[in-house]
Amino acid sequence: MSAASALQAAIFTRLSGDATLASLVGADGITDRLLAKPKLPLVVLRAIDSTDFSTASEPGEEHRVTIEVWSQAAGNREAQAIAARLGALLHDAALTLDGVHLVSLLHRSTAQRRDGKTRYHRAELLFRAVTE
Repeated sequence: MSAASALQAAIFTRLSGDATLASLVGADGITDRLLAKPKLPLVVLRAIDSTDFSTASEPGEEHRVTIEVWSQAAGNREAQAIAARLGALLHDAALTLDGVHLVSLLHRSTAQRRDGKTRYHRAELLFRAVTE
């Protein structure tokens, strides 16, 4: 299993095991893709972009993790609450990964906007992870 796959699996396990997040998005509210007619609100593990981050003595990778929150509520409040919970669950989390060691997982930014095509509210969270 690649480091990115192990990281995604650990993130999914962490998010899907949280009762507070489940109360916000529902039992099936975490996925790795946005369907044509999604049941909202929804958390989408959108992408993990990985680059070599090896040192002279240790192999390693740096990962840019993108997670989206989609909401059809009238305002931003629902998306903001879900995004806040995601940050609380993942920022500096000590996740156990299969086959690699997670050095750090830090929340870098959150951008919120209304999607032009669907008119849904969307929050995009970016995290930086380092594995070795």
